[in-house]
Amino acid sequence: MGFADARVHEADAAPPSSASEAGAAGADLAELNSAIEASADRLRAAQRADGHWAFPLEADATIPAEYVLLLHYLGERDPELEARIGVYLRRRQTASGGWPLFHGGDFDISASVKAYFALKAIGDHPRAPHMARARDAVLERGGAARVNVFTRVLLALFGQVPWRAVPAMPVEIVLLPRWFPFHLDKISYWSRTVLVPLLVLMSRKPLARNPLGLNIAELFVVPPDRVAGWNFARPRSRWARFLLRFDSLLRRIEPRFPGRWRRRAIERAARWVDARGNGEDGLGGIFPAIVNSVMMYDALGVDRNGPRVVAAKRALRRLVVEEADGSAWVQPCLSPVWDTVLAGLALAEAEGAANLEAAMRGADWLMGRQVFEAGDWTARRPRLAPGGWAFQYANPHYPDVDD
Repeated sequence: MGFADARVHEADAAPPSSASEAGAAGADLAELNSAIEASADRLRAAQRADGHWAFPLEADATIPAEYVLLLHYLGERDPELEARIGVYLRRRQTASGGWPLFHGGDFDISASVKAYFALKAIGDHPRAPHMARARDAVLERGGAARVNVFTRVLLALFGQVPWRAVPAMPVEIVLLPRWFPFHLDKISYWSRTVLVPLLVLMSRKPLARNPLGLNIAELFVVPPDRVAGWNFARPRSRWARFLLRFDSLLRRIEPRFPGRWRRRAIERAARWVDARGNGEDGLGGIFPAIVNSVMMYDALGVDRNGPRVVAAKRALRRLVVEEADGSAWVQPCLSPVWDTVLAGLALAEAEGAANLEAAMRGADWLMGRQVFEAGDWTARRPRLAPGGWAFQYANPHYPDVDD
């Protein structure tokens, strides 16, 4: 049932059994119709001048925390913005002492370690009550060694854990033929855009500039260099056991890969990122991929004032939301196509001339955003004509099936 179905008159409702019930039903319907009209008014007021809608897309604490840590990685601190993000991170800390992955969720050790690290970078003293609660919560759950792989990569980039804490993922992966069991064309666009620049980082193993010389040694139960094995979860399947053995094999043979393979792979990965850089909308239009592309360019010595780096950094800055209350946070991506479709649909169902006119303006904006370029998906569907929409303002390589 849509909004239009809910906008009914008393005559359309089931016959009341008494006068008092009739009055109550009439009041309920009037209240419902009033709420629909007020909601439609709010949606129309939020419409942009060109007809589209774009609302803030909030994720979890990891995104703003990673933004702070990126600034410290590059040695390009922004103390004012960092302080605003600190306000946000402190407010999102839960009674558990840590941070969840979604509102009302359980403690997540990876999100909590990143948030703690970011707050320490911002300037929060480890003995501050909120920092002590976070530290105790992390240590009670096994310490920072228990974080997920992506968090370990971040910690390795800051020299907080050895690179052996991270699974072996040689950059030569980008050279694999399409018939191989693992190939970039066989994984999701989100994973692909995050992985390709990450592979370059894992091959180069750069060290963050870290101008304040920060560390989070206090979050480890055992010093990282003394951790014997980083696979804490017991393998529950043959596939898991195979992957562990394969990882061990890769670690032994990777140093023997010919240097020309590595150079060729890094060059191919960099060209791949360049071709999909997406201007000021960023690689894949998503925060993790854009961050990795910025760090990749830095590791490769690309001029930080060059167009590729400047565009990627601007793409990240566009994701920052600064609130009137003095806080700031960072979106995982922008969502104008999604927002415009949903807002237009709601207004069309609410009916009324003003609502329908606003919905049509949104539809006109959407028509101009249709993607007619052949993206990466054509590797799997080479004869299919392009014609979809991406989630973001621009992401031509990756139109989204949902949109």
